[in-house]
Amino acid sequence: MRLMAKHLGLRHLTLALLIGLLGCGARGDAASTTVTPADDDEAEANSEEEAAWTPPTDRTYLPIPQSARRSYTELDARDVDRPDPPQAVTAPEGAPNVIVILIDDIGFGVPSSFGGAVDMPNLDRLADSGLRFNHFHTTALCSPTRVALQTGRNHHAANAGAIMEIATAFPGNSAVRPDSIATLPEILRLNGYSTAAFGKYHETPPWQVSVSGPLAQWPTRSGYEKFYGFIGGETNQWHPAIYDGDTLIDPSVGHEGYHFTEDMTDQAITWMRAQQSLTPDKPFFMYYAPGAVHAPHHVPAEWIEKYDGRFDAGWDVYREQTLARQIELGIVPEGTELAPKPDDIADWDTLSADEKRLFSRQMEIFAAFSEHTDHYIGELLEALEATGNADNTLVLAVIGDNGSSAEGGMVGLFNEMEYFNGVVPTAADVLPHIDELGGPDSYGHMAAGWAVAGATPFTWTKQVASDFGGTRNPLIVHWPTRFTGDGSVRTQFHHVTDIAPTVLAAANLPEPTWVNGTRQRPMDGTSMLYALTDAAASTQHPTQYFEMFGNRAIYHEGWFARVVHFYPWAPAPVGPLADDTWELYNTSNDFSLINDLASQEPERLAALQALFQSEAVRNHVLPIDDRKIERFDSAVAGRPDLIGTRTSLTVFPGMHLTENSFINIKNRSFTVTAHIAPSGPRPNGVLLAQAGQFGGWATYLSRGVPVFTYNFLGTDLYRIRARRALRRTETEVTFEFAYDGDGRGKGGTVRIKVGDEVIGEGRVEQTQPNIFSADETIDVGEDLGTPVDSAYGPAPGNELQGAELDRVTVEIH
Repeated sequence: MRLMAKHLGLRHLTLALLIGLLGCGARGDAASTTVTPADDDEAEANSEEEAAWTPPTDRTYLPIPQSARRSYTELDARDVDRPDPPQAVTAPEGAPNVIVILIDDIGFGVPSSFGGAVDMPNLDRLADSGLRFNHFHTTALCSPTRVALQTGRNHHAANAGAIMEIATAFPGNSAVRPDSIATLPEILRLNGYSTAAFGKYHETPPWQVSVSGPLAQWPTRSGYEKFYGFIGGETNQWHPAIYDGDTLIDPSVGHEGYHFTEDMTDQAITWMRAQQSLTPDKPFFMYYAPGAVHAPHHVPAEWIEKYDGRFDAGWDVYREQTLARQIELGIVPEGTELAPKPDDIADWDTLSADEKRLFSRQMEIFAAFSEHTDHYIGELLEALEATGNADNTLVLAVIGDNGSSAEGGMVGLFNEMEYFNGVVPTAADVLPHIDELGGPDSYGHMAAGWAVAGATPFTWTKQVASDFGGTRNPLIVHWPTRFTGDGSVRTQFHHVTDIAPTVLAAANLPEPTWVNGTRQRPMDGTSMLYALTDAAASTQHPTQYFEMFGNRAIYHEGWFARVVHFYPWAPAPVGPLADDTWELYNTSNDFSLINDLASQEPERLAALQALFQSEAVRNHVLPIDDRKIERFDSAVAGRPDLIGTRTSLTVFPGMHLTENSFINIKNRSFTVTAHIAPSGPRPNGVLLAQAGQFGGWATYLSRGVPVFTYNFLGTDLYRIRARRALRRTETEVTFEFAYDGDGRGKGGTVRIKVGDEVIGEGRVEQTQPNIFSADETIDVGEDLGTPVDSAYGPAPGNELQGAELDRVTVEIH
């Protein structure tokens, strides 16, 4: 096989000229695999060369080829010398265990190890005996950060331009990872590591989350031999939808006080102990990614009470005090000033007493959730110590896959699904639920003012990839065998794409050029190991683009050019993409990005804009799609839909489906027809239920009486009961929902029918236009997770009894 060398196209030449202007080198694009026939003789030579070619065994070609098998002519095995047994691939001598810890939705100014006001003592201890990186960056959103972390490639290059649920048809945003981009766990597995992931994944295309697959981008087909966690972006910590491998389970059933962070930690420790017990000389790679502290903010009450009154002074004081601690710790330079808050964030002193009481409680819950997470990180690290192999374990603790989340809006949320459905509550709407927040009867989120405070000393938050408040996340590196850490700070610019190259370098493994038969795009990241022992070394990652929902920027050798295009809480961008205004900052002396130099250095700004354009083309960033909520509709976004254009779906008892693998009944008329065979006079239980307590709908029987329930965001429950019970001879019941008409989120009229007889009718005044739930399932013959209607209660116990359910057909009109 003949491979042509990587060539410079016009865009690479343009990039080279730009880099020359700016004074640095840049990493090139992926090498091309090209066959260019010249004549018949050359083609014949190529054929002979390909036939004679054998894969290398230097670990650049994975899987490492197996030894050729010998053929025997002897009849009796006793007459032949016994060969050596097959040997498994082993990792390089001395390769460390690796634990990557990734906390969700937590900003630069939150953890105590980086000057924040939230106690996280286990991360403090890890940092004090390791190193703190204060110039480490993420992508500003969860799925893209996770894909970049686990591949070493820029997120658009891996087709993860935003979260999986809003993928589009464009390259860069399709959610389908190319075969040319193998994952870190797959590379390690093929090099002799045991691999396991616990917690949040959020890298699987949503239309592939069903038994129909394909399962290629599920964790257990992406390099992990063990997975225990959830596939989507968030889950109810009290009642999660969890996959053990690719099997859906409900681990909370029968476990009073269950919390997912505790459970996943137990699972991680159990796996690690077993792996080290059986194969102590075989290194492991563990990805420990709790759903915390992403909304919903769920934490036991005793942790919340610890923070009672701690944040009564408000977010403005929090920012001032946090910056002072950051300077004292050396996390930020002396003289750093607070960047201004966004104009939409009120000064704390202007708030009413009720608003202050509500917002303080929200931050108490968030802080408690953060410390609770740290506690279980501590349990994991303690169990690691007990294995005796902690010294040769590289721990990379990434504190945040983006900045703190401002998706709670100006007053926070009792139910985070309000954000995804375009509902903007007032403080008066949330305040009556203040005592429920944090507990199992809430699905809450804090106000955006606290997210800004959590981003201290910066202005912006999660989603804003063009501000360090959205991307600059704390990183702790700990590896006693390699270096003796003292908690000191490393200031080199680095990016989440650098995690994978760092792990490979630590394991003395080359970056593979071929994996599973496909030539690989080179990693965009670089190893950070050089910085462990040389605090003064120049960064080896001098250039990095950023983009999310039109918020875009380019970092190059200390300079940062950016556009703030879309606020996290806003329903629409600030204006058309073409009208955006670029800003310019010198990060070497402006840590918090407060001194815009665009008017003073127009030539530098122009060069950086051109560099962004070149990087955007190379990484499939363009065209930019700045829509958010609209893209939850697959028809609008243009991504695949498992059901496609079908208008009817028949489901059967025992099926448990995600929202993206079910027929879409939102914003339209539909009918649900259940076929049953009563075995008793008054059958009870669920026929079909979608989602749960915080939004959804269900059809069920209550002592034989058919009932249709629509639960609007956990605040308004519309329950329509039939006027009579089903007769023993009636085996089919239909629920008709006639949507009110044009527009999204409208109400509708419900009729319950047996044959042509209408036995019940009523109204639903409003419906959820965009999404029911991020994690709760559609269940046939029962309702797992939280119940849509408290009248039939949680599982177990809400399954259909006194009748046999044959099937349920849903039709949309």
